[in-house]
Amino acid sequence: MGGVYSLEFQFRNAKMSDVEAIHELINGYAAQGLMLPRSRSMIYENIREFTVIVKGTLLVGTGSLHIVWEDLAEIRALALRPEYTSRGLGRELVRRLLEEARELEIKRVFALTYQPRFFEKCGFQLIQKEEMPQKVWKECINCPKFPHCDEVAVLYELGEEKTRED
Repeated sequence: MGGVYSLEFQFRNAKMSDVEAIHELINGYAAQGLMLPRSRSMIYENIREFTVIVKGTLLVGTGSLHIVWEDLAEIRALALRPEYTSRGLGRELVRRLLEEARELEIKRVFALTYQPRFFEKCGFQLIQKEEMPQKVWKECINCPKFPHCDEVAVLYELGEEKTRED
């Protein structure tokens, strides 16, 4: 799948020069209530976690793999410009983040999302948020929706992948 995108789109690690575009993209969706906002400070502090999708000089998508514990990571801040959705780019970005988790020998990857169907199409399973270990919630205190979280939890177990034809 990766080869299809290499001609028109580049997937790469984020750079400091990407922070403003990442911030604008994520917070544009956050303003619509479709994802949680991220501060510039959070993006700068975690820039090494972010992968971006660019077309020429335009940043069209982003997502990050945040390590929570030795066997657990979170995909967060996943966003594509609206005009670039439904092209498989989001799925490819998730696939690459899962591959990164596999290379790090992380066994489980979760996401807290308002778009659970998208993640299910990527092979994630719906789970109860309460099943997640307490360390997952350390950043929730800073969330504007705390303590009334309405995100849905999804989980991908690495090593138990099934081949999916979509």
